[in-house]
Amino acid sequence: MVAEAMRQDVRSDAELLAAHVAGDSHAFGILFSRHRDRLWAVALRTMSNPEDAADGLQDGMVAAYRRAGSFRGEAAVTTWLHRVVVNACLDRIRAAKVRRAEPLPDDLEEYGDRGSTISATDATADPADLTERGERRRQVLDALATLPEQQRAALVLVDMEGYPVAEAAQMLDCAVGTVKSRCSRGRARLAVLLADLIGSLDVADPPAPRNQPVNPPVQTTQPSRAPPLEG
Repeated sequence: MVAEAMRQDVRSDAELLAAHVAGDSHAFGILFSRHRDRLWAVALRTMSNPEDAADGLQDGMVAAYRRAGSFRGEAAVTTWLHRVVVNACLDRIRAAKVRRAEPLPDDLEEYGDRGSTISATDATADPADLTERGERRRQVLDALATLPEQQRAALVLVDMEGYPVAEAAQMLDCAVGTVKSRCSRGRARLAVLLADLIGSLDVADPPAPRNQPVNPPVQTTQPSRAPPLEG
């Protein structure tokens, strides 16, 4: 009953956040439920493993819950939420000096249709193709985990989640040019780390149409849904 009421709530994100600040005990939960999947996707790809991602997402949501009164409406609420979550994840990375890639959850494919709209999995694909794609994704995410955290965050938002550079700059609280520079440096490093993978794509894939990139981006699959916040 409560879940149905949450789905039918027609208030905007800004109205929900304002209601939360005013004392509405349900407003923040409704707001989080709307954006949960993409926030989880960003946290997982930034942190590289589900355990740390869950902690980072929870840290971010606790911070957003407590600091909602500081929201001034200078950006969209979802942009602000992403900024808080990304910052929480980066704080954890810096504190723990996380520079390793961890295995992704075994049920990764099960939730391929949730969260990011650019990462759906073709249910009719050949199992051998799915296995190959899964291996490619793991290579990409393993390489991504070795990048400096700021480059990693920029690439996750722009290249993996598909946000415009200008919106990613708002999320990361930096200039547009800074995001472009971080993405450029990160891509250059990934090109070296993934040289064998890119080479195999060059051989296996047909030539790209004129004026199109020669190496298509490696598709990623959306991670499993986020665990509920504690407390």
